[in-house]
Formats: sequence, structure tokens, C-alpha cells
Amino acid sequence: MFGSFAELNDGVELTGERMVAGGDALGHAPDGRVVLIDGALPGERVEVQITSDRSDMLRARVAAVLDASPDRVTPPCAFARAGCGGCGWQHVAPQVQPQLKLDIVRDALRRIARVDDPPLRDAVPLPPTGYRSTVRALVVDGRAAFRRRASHEPITIESCLVAHPLVDDVLRNGRFGEAREVTVRASVATRERCLLPDPSHATIDVADDVQIGSRASVTEVVDGTPLRVSIRSFFQTRPDGATVLARLVRNAVGPNRTVADLYCGVGLFAARLDSPLRVVAVERASSSVRDARHNLRHLPARVVRSDVDAFRPEPVEVVIADPSRRGVGRAGVRTIERTGAGRVVLVSCDAAALARDVSLLHASGFDLRSVTLVDLFPHTPHIEAVSVLER
Repeated sequence: MFGSFAELNDGVELTGERMVAGGDALGHAPDGRVVLIDGALPGERVEVQITSDRSDMLRARVAAVLDASPDRVTPPCAFARAGCGGCGWQHVAPQVQPQLKLDIVRDALRRIARVDDPPLRDAVPLPPTGYRSTVRALVVDGRAAFRRRASHEPITIESCLVAHPLVDDVLRNGRFGEAREVTVRASVATRERCLLPDPSHATIDVADDVQIGSRASVTEVVDGTPLRVSIRSFFQTRPDGATVLARLVRNAVGPNRTVADLYCGVGLFAARLDSPLRVVAVERASSSVRDARHNLRHLPARVVRSDVDAFRPEPVEVVIADPSRRGVGRAGVRTIERTGAGRVVLVSCDAAALARDVSLLHASGFDLRSVTLVDLFPHTPHIEAVSVLER
């Protein structure tokens, strides 16, 4: 065997082979076991500390880089260099990150969905800094903080490289009293800002224009369409990314269609459809449902508050599905089947979940036609993809 857990923690040299779902590099121990290496890149020889020892797999983190990849860079953010875990890929050159994400999706589709030659399109790049228009932060002694990498320990920050300047200003200058966490949201289009403290009764000292509380909202504009986004509602982390996603979905759906928009959030995709004949939009979260009903009020759309797994579907031509990180799953695929749709436009934020959903949909008679990545989260291993499947 490879050695005891205590012996392994003394330091082991490994080589990263390829990137896999989750953003780790995959390597192999001398005894043949797979090792997932946090912080390594393909081709690098690194010294690692083993963090988890199982009979079938090890997990490790980089303790020292012995032979660095040419794609490795010094993290541009001082707080990332100090241990902030908000951006797990700041050590990866920005121009390389989209290709590594394509490699991760290709690997997941081959291994999990058994798609030998995935129909991947080039990733759509987006600016790598100042992009997050929604940020959730810890509070330590009244100041904004994030968690240290691979830890629950907080690290106080003075600024955030990836936060939009309107949000970063609140994080830098706000005083959040006895709050444990705060959610800050800004509209890039209207410059409106809002904040939700947890607990809600915490005393907050921020700029006068910042709305505070659970009823706060902003109006964001996506591809010319204004959308109300409440502080408790889910919305894409950046409006330029939301625009790219909405255009990809709109083109994939086509004009004059009957559509089911599952996990619809605030109605982003339904709001940008091309002359839909009828839309049924399904969402579980009450805040998002209220926003969707407001945002879709001028369309032939009906918003249903329901879990997708429990929704009793009606016949449509196309299904849009934008599930959480866990994916659509078996119950969600059954709902899609019962619509009788001939096309599914799947928006995924996790490579492994994307592959599992593609496998389930293939078993239901759908073939994968295209996968387009949008690099919504630079400096992180997070992946966003729009896939088109047809019967």
C-alpha cells in the first residue's frame, strides 16, 4: 500500500495529469489510486499534503510546486495570496482558464455520459475582474470577510478583485455591526444597490443609496430588457454573462414556440425569448416567483410556484432547464419527458451534473447537439454551459 495517513502527510511528490470536475488536478499515487490535487495544474510536479485517505481515492493539496506549469501565475489579488478561498484559480493564467474548463467538460461527458466526441464549442470569454454584481460575505467585527481556502476560518478583506466596483465599495466601506453575513447586490445598468444582513435586525452603516432589508430590489437590464431582481432572488452573478446566456438560449429555442421554462428564477430566459406563443415558467423560491410574475407580465406567460420534480407538466415544444448545481436529476427528467418537448435547452453550472443530466436525457431519447461554455466565473473553476438536446 501507499502508506499510512500519518506517513502521507509528511509530504509526497506527485504529477498533475489533467483537470477534472471541481477544479482539481488528477494524479496517481504509486499504488495506483487516484489523487485529486487541490492547487495543481496539468504537467506540474508538486509536493502535496494528503487531506483525505480512502481505499479508492486520495485528496491532497499542494504544499510546494517543484516543477511549475508555464500556465501558473502569481495570484493577482493580495487577499488570495494571503489565503482567501473565494477565487480558487487565481494561480491559473486567465487566458488558459477557458480551455481548462472545456477540458473538464469534455472529460466529464466522456466518463459519465459516455459521449466519445462531445460537440463542444469554444468558450465565450468575459472580463476577469470587477464582474460580480452579487456577493455574499461573512462579517467579522463589523467588516466584510471571506473564508480561507479549504477552511471555515474567516479572512477579513479590504477589497475584492472580482466584485463589481459598486459592490466592492459597500464591502470596503460598510460597517455591518452584529451581522453574521451580508448579501450585497448592485445593478450595473441603473447603479442601484441593496443589501440584506443576517440577522435582519443587525445595525448597518452604508452609503445612503443602498437599500437595506428583505424587500429591497434592483432593476437590472439584460440585452435591453429591464428585470426586477430582489435581494433574496437568484440571478446570474454578472449581467454581461446573463446577456450571453440569454442570447444562446433564445437562439436555441427559436421563434414562435411553446416553452416550459423550468427553474426560471426571475424570468431571465423567458423574458428574452423571440415571440413565444406560450410560456409556462416554473420556480420554487417565493421571491423569484414574485419577480418572475412582474418581469413576464407583458408576455403570454404563466408563472407557477412549484418544485420542478412535483410539477404536472403541459405539452410544449421546447423546455429550458436551468437547475441548481446538483442538476436536473431523474425526477426533473421525468417532468421534461411528460411535456412531450422535442428540444431541451439545458443551462448547467457544474460539469459532473451536466454529464449526468445528458446521460439521463439520452436514455429518454434526446441526443446532445451542442455544448457552449460561457466563462461566467473567471479566476474560479466554476463552469457555466448551455447545451442543446433534441429527440
